[in-house]
Amino acid sequence: MSARTITIEPITRLEGHGKINIFLNEEGNVENAYFQVPELRGFERFCEGRKAEDLPQITPRICGVCPVAHHFASTKALDAAFNVDPPSAAKKLRELMYSGYMIYDHTLHFYFLGAPDFVVGPDAPPAERNILGVIKKVGLDIAKEVIKHRAYGQRITAIIGGKATHPVCGIPGGISKPLNEEDRQEIEKMADSSVKFAKFSLKLFDDVVLKNKKYVDMVLSDAYTLKTYYMGLVDENNKVNFYDGKMRVVDPAGKEFVKFAPHEYLDVIEEHVEEWSYVKFPYLKKVGWKGFVGGPDSGIYRVGPLGRLNASEGMATPLAQQEYERMYETLGGKPVHSTLAFHWARLIELLYAAERCLELSRDEETTSKDVRNKPGSPGEGVGIIEAARGTLIHHYVLDEEALVKRVNLIVATTNNSPAICMSIRDAAKALIHGNEVNEGLLNRVEMAFRAYDPCLACATHLAIGQMPLEVNIYNHNKKLLKTMRR
Repeated sequence: MSARTITIEPITRLEGHGKINIFLNEEGNVENAYFQVPELRGFERFCEGRKAEDLPQITPRICGVCPVAHHFASTKALDAAFNVDPPSAAKKLRELMYSGYMIYDHTLHFYFLGAPDFVVGPDAPPAERNILGVIKKVGLDIAKEVIKHRAYGQRITAIIGGKATHPVCGIPGGISKPLNEEDRQEIEKMADSSVKFAKFSLKLFDDVVLKNKKYVDMVLSDAYTLKTYYMGLVDENNKVNFYDGKMRVVDPAGKEFVKFAPHEYLDVIEEHVEEWSYVKFPYLKKVGWKGFVGGPDSGIYRVGPLGRLNASEGMATPLAQQEYERMYETLGGKPVHSTLAFHWARLIELLYAAERCLELSRDEETTSKDVRNKPGSPGEGVGIIEAARGTLIHHYVLDEEALVKRVNLIVATTNNSPAICMSIRDAAKALIHGNEVNEGLLNRVEMAFRAYDPCLACATHLAIGQMPLEVNIYNHNKKLLKTMRR
């Protein structure tokens, strides 16, 4: 840390690599702050020329945290590109497996990445703000339940997907194998237990956060409040859906702004580029890019758990709907603009995923042998799905031999990247004054991005043919002698 610049590197408890640069003015107050992502991954470019049916296996390698989301976004894009609608049983099996993914992913983020800031405390020493610190606070028995139910989500994924982390079941027009009765019964038992675990997790959040006035005040404070548009996938009743439906966008007042089908996404979303980050910055095309500002005149929007709940008109399962209503009643009505409320929304979605998993596991059609329809001729297709951390878009253009000509990916964290930058800047400005900086304050700045559950390896996917490189050469007195660029 210098007198004028504070650098937080590496930032912690997220997937990928990133850093925060905070610039102070003469009075020691924050002038600006930047969230920089220095890593780059080239999946869009090296998918070109591949066989289309390989993409559901290639694109999940973007990330080991959300491979199931990439697998099914890719598979759905191929459904559209080959002009084939999967059988009903295949759609239900895909959603059943996807519910398992949501169970393990949301469990991972809340307990391992988000909870240390609340259970252990935002100002606790860094060595204690981790899952071990959480276990010390809540006890070993609860820790065992966390590990067990995260494993249940992965087991559900493995039963249907073939592998827990990089599934192989999704194929154009359906799924590779049916579900047998023995496996269905196992999934049903795990789903039933996961519903109870999700209810317990919401009770824990209630006891630790909502009954602590300091935490509630922090959640509702200006430091963590950002008014934006919100986007999420909804069913025909405008209820939250992770797997299928239309995209719905609401404005900062909660009014529907636009609702669109996956293939129409380019009419709604544009991407802005800044020279200081490998992450692009999407915005609503009809509103426009006005810079890193919030409000109805700025096209910046948010996705993910809070984005989905704000963009919807409710949850499609009864217990999750009760919690949905309670959240908005507690936090002052809809929409909620409090960034830290992403954690509460995530637990409501955990309950919804578990309930939906249980519903589907009891659906007799899930053991049907009719799990694939024959693909048609190759063309162009868009697949949209809700990853744990937000809306994920895969767009493929195939040639007549079903080889990939062009790929465009807009990943959840990419959608959130403008808001993440703004949230970090606003938190830093609200919390740091007069050169007074300590570990607790810097962690509170990190909490502004951690609520989004960012996945930076996913977000930095564009390759331009070569790796941009800058080398600065200094002498022994730290004087810059030469800069070389490629």
